[in-house]
Amino acid sequence: MPAIENVLIVGGGTAGSALAILLARAGVGVDVAEIEPAPTTLGSGITLQGNALRVLRDLGVWEQVSAAGFAFDLLGLRTPDGGLLAEIPDARMGGPDLPATLGMNRPDLAAVLAAAVREAGARVRYGLTVDALATDGRVRLSDGTSAEYDLVVGADGIRSHVRGLLGIDVAPEPNGMGIWRVHTRRPKQVERTDLVYGGPCFIAGYCPTSQDTMYAYLVEKARPRDAVGDKCAHMRALAEGYGGVWDEIRADITDPERINYTWFESLLLDRPWNRGRVVLIGDAAHACPPTLAQGVAQCLEDAAVLAELLLAADRLDQDLFDTFMDRRHARVRAVVEASVRLARWQLDGVRDADVPGLMGRIAAMVTERP
Repeated sequence: MPAIENVLIVGGGTAGSALAILLARAGVGVDVAEIEPAPTTLGSGITLQGNALRVLRDLGVWEQVSAAGFAFDLLGLRTPDGGLLAEIPDARMGGPDLPATLGMNRPDLAAVLAAAVREAGARVRYGLTVDALATDGRVRLSDGTSAEYDLVVGADGIRSHVRGLLGIDVAPEPNGMGIWRVHTRRPKQVERTDLVYGGPCFIAGYCPTSQDTMYAYLVEKARPRDAVGDKCAHMRALAEGYGGVWDEIRADITDPERINYTWFESLLLDRPWNRGRVVLIGDAAHACPPTLAQGVAQCLEDAAVLAELLLAADRLDQDLFDTFMDRRHARVRAVVEASVRLARWQLDGVRDADVPGLMGRIAAMVTERP
């Protein structure tokens, strides 16, 4: 007998969808409760490193992801006026047969995963969440119904409702930076991520997300979320400090609906991530600033490892969750701490920090399968 016959996954984002695909394909009965009323159509872009692409290939969606996104193997460093400082080969963290990096529109990734969830046979219920739960798998849903599952998975994001229901009093910590992202058209000369460290912002960068689109971003000191004012005017003003491709980007910053402003935040739960038969994965258990572009990759790895353990076991007990932690916690902690350290070095103006060394150590670690 398998360790579980049915599971409730709370949250239909990246981690929840990946887990649903892997379990449902293996014959587990999977319900996904997603509080949003429909699949998301919002968001700018996302940068997927090789270890994220490796999991997406294991999910069977690599062809769709590759067709929708924009792959590249180099990273560019530029001066604020647009001059090229260096072209650096990016680490192929997913192995030599996958690109180093792929940029993609977030709604496109969500659509690919949602289709795979349906094809795997999982049942997705939109506009639904959990109102109450017990650590033995009993739940009361927001539509008033009750159910019992062998396993409940909280994959409901950095402000996880499931985490709160479990009484885990951990909240994301702001790191002092805020990031402006704009979804825009791709100039033909943009074929990779280029970064500027300097100018009026800590970081100015862009990433192609399809043949026609890209997202650009500017990182400054965090400001109150409710005091951003005219988003277009503010982002254009920040972008005035940058030349080259930024001249085209700046001219295209005209629609506030295509601009997203968020803080850099971090979160890391102590082990274990479970309470009885309820376990947290993805951003509900860990989150980090995007300084290493590893957030989505670590969420996907959570789903892959948990599914592997569940499908190989004949019973669900604390030993299984302890093994999950042995394979995930130290790796995730290293990514979170390194991501926060990179942001801290910039905030503090540290000039002699070993940024290449730190990034290289993380790249070497995540190149190995978790």
